[in-house]
Amino acid sequence: MSGGRKFRHGLVLGKFYPPHAGHHHLVRTALARCDHLTVLVCAASVESIPLAERVRWMTEAHGTAWVEGVVDDVPMDTGDPAIWDAHMEIFRAGVRHRPIPVDAVFTSEDYGDELARRFGARHVCVDPGRARHPVSGTAVRKDPVAHWSTLSASVRAWLTRRVVVLGAESTGTTTLARALAAHYRRRGGVWSRTRWVPEYGREHSAAKLAALRAVRPGAPWSEVTFGSDEFPLIAARQNHREDHAARHGSPVLFCDTDAFATTLWHERYLGGSHPGVAALADRGTHHLYLLTDHEGVPFEDDGLRDGAELRPWMTRRFHDELTRTGRPFRPLTGSPAQRLKTAVAAVDELLARGWDLADPLPERR
Repeated sequence: MSGGRKFRHGLVLGKFYPPHAGHHHLVRTALARCDHLTVLVCAASVESIPLAERVRWMTEAHGTAWVEGVVDDVPMDTGDPAIWDAHMEIFRAGVRHRPIPVDAVFTSEDYGDELARRFGARHVCVDPGRARHPVSGTAVRKDPVAHWSTLSASVRAWLTRRVVVLGAESTGTTTLARALAAHYRRRGGVWSRTRWVPEYGREHSAAKLAALRAVRPGAPWSEVTFGSDEFPLIAARQNHREDHAARHGSPVLFCDTDAFATTLWHERYLGGSHPGVAALADRGTHHLYLLTDHEGVPFEDDGLRDGAELRPWMTRRFHDELTRTGRPFRPLTGSPAQRLKTAVAAVDELLARGWDLADPLPERR
């Protein structure tokens, strides 16, 4: 539907709760027909996904459009003129500062004719039967997994259930994170894209040791020193890699440590906390922590480890800080097979709870 009359200023509005392939098709169609396009994101206060997130998602997907966000707490009733007046006040405020009047409204809805009439514009109806993209915001909210492929990378990253495996040195965090990702990939379908994120701090440590040995061949790990300012860098890089993986994976992502764990590693190597690391750790994006106990796991010195005697202290510190900060976690003990079984059960429980996205305001038509 890219041909036809060209308009000066088109309008697409909706909740985009969350945006999906049908929404993006509507916006792309409008962009092809308009010199300028405003995408108006209308969010109610009762909804679970923040307005700012939805504006960011639509801006990322359609950078040439003018994306605006408005709070619209007026219930919808297409048969009530007073309700229409209240909505139009909000809609007009969203485009008021644009220098060009709206002359086309693009929708897939039966209320499009009245919306366009009230703007003094033409209604362009796009795929009203949703034949091209048979999906709706209601369906996505009910079952994001079933509609995962209809979501953009930024939306998937926000919805992904992020599971962190953390623990003292040489307690099997990497092995478990890798095993969990493999377990869920074997389920097939959308789960075949399940990823795990390696620990960036380990890569950083290996680079430091290599740099030292370039100057002094054979230098041991015990001579590597860390500066406090390195830890925010490690935490930020870990966050970045995690966010990238979440954009391209399945509905669950496994992380071998995270920025929160980095706060404890700063304490272990330098004593005390680092406010910069703590700020990077408090993103609220992690949904479950799996704490690997040191008991029953032999300490293996792979050239980047020391302090086997500190493992009980580290396990206790992780447990105490997870508890203090209210992060949901599950301790893992026993054999590797038992730990994997316990971890899978905890992750399945997390996934079974779903996303619990609040219903939007009710509509009457």
